[in-house]
Formats: sequence, C-alpha cells, structure tokens
Amino acid sequence: MSDPVESSPLVDLPLDQLVACHECDLLMRKPVLKHDEKAECPRCGYELYAHRHNVVQRSLALVLAALLLYVPANFLPIMQLHLLGQNADDTVWTGVLGLYNSGMAGVAVVVFLCSMAIPLLKLLCQLAVLLTIRLNVGRSYGLLLYRIYHHLRDWGMLEVYLMGVLVAIVKLVDLAELSLGLGLLCFISLLLVQVWLEVVMSPHQIWVALSGEDVHAGD
Repeated sequence: MSDPVESSPLVDLPLDQLVACHECDLLMRKPVLKHDEKAECPRCGYELYAHRHNVVQRSLALVLAALLLYVPANFLPIMQLHLLGQNADDTVWTGVLGLYNSGMAGVAVVVFLCSMAIPLLKLLCQLAVLLTIRLNVGRSYGLLLYRIYHHLRDWGMLEVYLMGVLVAIVKLVDLAELSLGLGLLCFISLLLVQVWLEVVMSPHQIWVALSGEDVHAGD
C-alpha cells in the first residue's frame, strides 16, 4: 500500500505549504497545528515542529533566568579544595586562568570560548531575537541573530565542562578534602535552564514570527 503523503500531488503546492523531514528527507504537506500540538514525520516519527503556548513569554523568562545564573555559575566556587592545610576555591574562571598560566594557552582559549563566551553570546542572541518579536521591531536583525545563534549551538559545551568537573571531583575525593560550592549548583541550574529553553523556544514558531507571518507568536 503506497504512502498517502508521498503519493499526494505536492509538486504544484507553494513552498510555504511544504515541509521536509530533517531525518529521512520525506517531503509532505505542512499540517496546521493547534496550541500544544506537534507534527511528526509519518515515515520515521521525527518531530518536525511544535506549536507551543506562550512561546515568546516563556522563552523570555527562561533567558532572563539563565542570564541571572550566568555570573554566579562562572565566578562562584564550584568546589573548595582542602589539602595539607591549604584551601583553594575553584571556579570556571580560575580554571581558565590556571590553564593559561600553566602554559596551555590554546586549551584555555577553547575552554573560555566553549564554557563562558559562546554560551553567553547564545543567550544574548536569544534575548535579542525574542525582544524583536515581543516588541515587533527590527525583525530583519532578529533573523540575522537567530541564524548566528544556530551556528553557535554546537559550540556551547556546558555539559562537557560539567562532566569534566564531575570527573575531577571523583578523582580528587580520595586525595583531599572536598566541599562543593554554590557555583556548582548555579552551573547545573544554568545547564538545565538552557536545556528547558531549547525545548520551549520552538524553532518553527520563531522563524515564522521573525518572517512576519505570525504576529501572535506569543499567544
């Protein structure tokens, strides 16, 4: 039995009524979604896009929460090391400085970019994009910033840095007295908020809103 989606006459439809699956490249008619519904590929089950409720307002709240967590996550102590009567407070920033002062400038630059600079730049791009939609101004700049954000997505590696911190804690726990700092809680919270933001900030709705087709993207 043939697939009804594939056998339908799609050639004559305009491009804005078509959607292609990112996983299996199946071309199909774009379904119209209601609030809190999502479209899935009939061939492989991949989520094509979703229509979430109050996407702009919820995303703005999460972006602001992430920005508030950014400073304590990077500059408050992640862990406190007590060894031979000496105490040391380790933060993300002191880790970057330690690598640089140890002669590993290249590694320090990579850690700084992936754990501090690019995550902050991503959040600022998201904030600017959401504000252009919310205030209905400068959407052409919003389109540019959203493209930049998508290019940066693969370079913000907070989860990799967190795994490195957890490995270091496991290895050092038998060598010295360790106590976890507030910075670690803020760092984990920042990571979770960013993951939540990726889920809430529906790319399809953002692209449509930026293109001016949906002025009610925040509904």
